[in-house]
Amino acid sequence: MRKVNLSDAEWKIMNLLWEQAPRTMTQITNTLKPETGWTKHTVISFLKRMEEKGALHYKEGERAKLYYPDMEREEAALQETEDFLGRVFQGRMGMMLNTMVQQKALSEEDMEELRKILEQAGEDGKE
Repeated sequence: MRKVNLSDAEWKIMNLLWEQAPRTMTQITNTLKPETGWTKHTVISFLKRMEEKGALHYKEGERAKLYYPDMEREEAALQETEDFLGRVFQGRMGMMLNTMVQQKALSEEDMEELRKILEQAGEDGKE
């Protein structure tokens, strides 16, 4: 798996492409402008940098370049999670969960979801 570090701004663009691809630069700009205020020149800069990183590619369309993601959302999320755990919790999931429990950052619903995930993981490991 190749390593691609995405900035917060690049995540916004990738989320659009994961929702629907291909998209043109104009479509991306028009969708994000109300939230970000980005101009087409800003979006072009991001798209070029993201292409250089290997996060996306384009194909020439009839009137405009069509942009496609080169990585799956799950792949990017896993990389981001591993980076976060490494930076903040020395790579230890238990330390992160303990911190969240101590800070009461987990709702009953969150804890139930975690129980189910762990139970499923235990069942999958037995097969």
